[in-house]
Amino acid sequence: MKIKNVGILYHPRVEITRKKANEVIGFIKQQGISAWICSAWEKEKIRDLLKGTDLVLTVGGDGTILRAVQSVTPEATPVTGINLGKLGFLTELDADETTAKLPHLLSGKGWLEERAMLQVELKSKGKKPRVFHALNDAVVGRGGVARIIRIEAAVDGQTLTTYRADAVIVATATGSTGYALAAGGPVMRPQSRDFLMMPVAPHLCFAHPLVLEENSEVVLTLNTYHAATLSIDGHINTPLSDGDRLFLRRSPNIARFYRIRPRDCFYQNLEDKLKGKQGDSDRKS
Repeated sequence: MKIKNVGILYHPRVEITRKKANEVIGFIKQQGISAWICSAWEKEKIRDLLKGTDLVLTVGGDGTILRAVQSVTPEATPVTGINLGKLGFLTELDADETTAKLPHLLSGKGWLEERAMLQVELKSKGKKPRVFHALNDAVVGRGGVARIIRIEAAVDGQTLTTYRADAVIVATATGSTGYALAAGGPVMRPQSRDFLMMPVAPHLCFAHPLVLEENSEVVLTLNTYHAATLSIDGHINTPLSDGDRLFLRRSPNIARFYRIRPRDCFYQNLEDKLKGKQGDSDRKS
């Protein structure tokens, strides 16, 4: 992989990430490589700058990477994360090793990893369908009122159950180490194209997480008088109403990451990540 132009995205509300991003862009330009810098929250601006970009570096945590992937896809531009967050499951470099390891990436010595994404189609009465793509998860959850909601669930055309819960999570293998894990779900091999579905705080209903085949389709129908919300990757949030239907399946889009760590290091590093031994910080990513 030949790298001639690099984009750098940072978390706009955390000054240390902006400072680190400026350090990185200076280092890259010293290598004779073109580079640009932008807030990870400016999706349209990023897309304007993306043409001709060979690699996107993010400076922050996993949340910054999720925003970057939303901005990059469906283009094939790979992403590499520099960790200034907490867990950093998706990041590749710790902040203090950037100068030492970045030249290996820029010289094309890394490898490409592909991660499956989730497609979510929202159909509401009287409105045009909306389509979202998630790298981590889609969450159908209660709104401001602290009352459970009812969500009718079907898999591949067969009725499964009616969840009575705070929320239902549908997560990719990548998202299995996020909200789904906190809610008691399994950790999935990150390269898996299967996905999982599980309720949050279920009450007198089917309470077990399900791992679904990559070609499965889930249909969730909202049945509630209370406010509810659809959350995509934790930062794209849309209000839902009674009767709204969501069709969830594997996305045609693929997230691409440029790596230099060993291909088989996920399980080796899993415990350290979960214990917060890498990228420890007192702030949100």
